[in-house]
Amino acid sequence: MAKEEEKEKEKGDKELGLTDLPGIGPGIAAKLESAGIYDLMGLAVMSPSDLAETAGVGAAVARKAIQAARQMMQLGFMSGDEFDKKRQDVHYITTGSKALNDLLGGKGIESKAITEAYGAFGSGKTQLGLTLAVNVQLPKENGGSNGKAVYIDTEGTFRPERIRQIADSIGANPEKVLKNILVARAFNSDHQMLLIDRIAEMVKEGEPIKLVIIDSLTAHFRAEFSGRGQLADRQQRLNRYLHDLMKLAEKSNVAIYVTNQVMSNPAMMFGDPTTAIGGNIVGHASTYRMYLRRGKQGSRVAKLIDSPNLPDNETVFWISEGGVKDEA
Repeated sequence: MAKEEEKEKEKGDKELGLTDLPGIGPGIAAKLESAGIYDLMGLAVMSPSDLAETAGVGAAVARKAIQAARQMMQLGFMSGDEFDKKRQDVHYITTGSKALNDLLGGKGIESKAITEAYGAFGSGKTQLGLTLAVNVQLPKENGGSNGKAVYIDTEGTFRPERIRQIADSIGANPEKVLKNILVARAFNSDHQMLLIDRIAEMVKEGEPIKLVIIDSLTAHFRAEFSGRGQLADRQQRLNRYLHDLMKLAEKSNVAIYVTNQVMSNPAMMFGDPTTAIGGNIVGHASTYRMYLRRGKQGSRVAKLIDSPNLPDNETVFWISEGGVKDEA
């Protein structure tokens, strides 16, 4: 009987929403949702002043609501084995290449993480993104996640005909595959940032989104904030955007794959002068960071630059009609 009561309690905890908090009625909850705060976690991490301003409530009410949300969410420390249990729901998406999967730990890109690929034009960044958009739809036993992909296109790189080719190569129905990729063309950085809120809404509405692709991450920020005088503003907005991405990855258990532009560092006298745009802010936010470049005989080389649990290494892969593969 005690176990049944415990199950009921757990079920009740899962169903708690914003209106269960003291001082937060349907009207205030609607205001919070329009500002991108949909659940207890979103509110629990706010400061009282931010909540008061967003919801139009007094400071005392804001403090009380935040305190209640934190108690309900049981925010605080957990032991390492508890944290390990929480990561049991992490899923993986195959890149299409065993060598590239191995570089990333053996199974491909993982959920609850941001995987960044940077490199020059033609290095394979977009082709990897398009391949992942198809592969995420595969069953789990075939390296997929049985889910949909969201493709945020900032540079006009999404091509339905390319998706059809990749789908054909794995024996999938091209039209069904296309239907499971939700595409948005972002025309400026504000639009790009708003789309992340929309993805969180769609996940909440029940869309089985398992992968978010942003191609490319920095194009609009780079174009709109040019020159040294605007560098601080650009980095601040980019930082906020990356934190929103991290929150989306963690809360919604989605894999995030971003491509990044590069520039040549004139101060570098020896070695490869190619440097990723966005500086340390992007570097620190990315869980896995890969540098892609052209290799010999039409191959591509992927070098793992940063990872929390894997050694720096590099591998070779090819881009064929069927997307990313181990051979041409």
